[in-house]
Amino acid sequence: MDSETLSYMCGKFNHSHLPRVRPRNPHVPLLSLYLLPQAKNTLKPRHLHTPYPHKTPPPKFTNTRTNFLTHSRTNQNTNTSSATMATKKEMEVVKGLDVQRYMGRWYEIASFPSRFQPKSGENTRATYTLKEDGATVNVLNETWTDGKRGYIEGTAYKADPASDEAKLKVKFYVPPFLPIIPVVGDYWVLFIDEDYQYALIGQPSRNYLWILSRQPHLDEEIYNQLVQRAVDEGYDVSKLHKTPQSETPPESEEGPKDTKGIWWFKSILGR
Repeated sequence: MDSETLSYMCGKFNHSHLPRVRPRNPHVPLLSLYLLPQAKNTLKPRHLHTPYPHKTPPPKFTNTRTNFLTHSRTNQNTNTSSATMATKKEMEVVKGLDVQRYMGRWYEIASFPSRFQPKSGENTRATYTLKEDGATVNVLNETWTDGKRGYIEGTAYKADPASDEAKLKVKFYVPPFLPIIPVVGDYWVLFIDEDYQYALIGQPSRNYLWILSRQPHLDEEIYNQLVQRAVDEGYDVSKLHKTPQSETPPESEEGPKDTKGIWWFKSILGR
């Protein structure tokens, strides 16, 4: 083909019907032109590669609510642990108890419900007598229910003879009408006044508590002080129940006796 023919053919070929191709932005990869044909030149292609090439990345988002809740839970756990440690701390017990002065009759002013005495018991009291060996105490617990006297006998002794703490063990045999099963419990003297006129008795489990007095009735102010002492030792005093006491306490042999142990069965049933 000669040059004249080639020029003629090129002149006949009209380029106007072809689409006009926009110059490619040199910063945009060639592949992105096919994937995003409508993308404008204002698109910053470097975002497709490096998020923040010329700027310091913004700080990470902090969920303040989550941090606050976490901090609150941490404080709550700390407080709970502290409360648990306070509750589990060992109770302060009387030291150097004069056993001879402690002997005699004590009236129950208030106590926690016990499965060894009925809730309806009245004039409840305990009489302690030191035996000849000087180390064992005879215990006589009495209560009146429906006009009948119920009682149970046992012994008490120091848990650790070498210790000066008033931590005793009390042993009873049940049922009272056929005492063949030994039951041993703790008897801790938590407080006693200088004149040995009133006392606070507890246990390491804090499930039992007694307020005792030499007289059938105790001054309300003194009673409240003993209750506060129990609170300080970690007791739930909402369970404390005052024991009815007569103006004239009955004698041990007065009235009919509960020889069948009905009071004991009532105590087992929580009545």
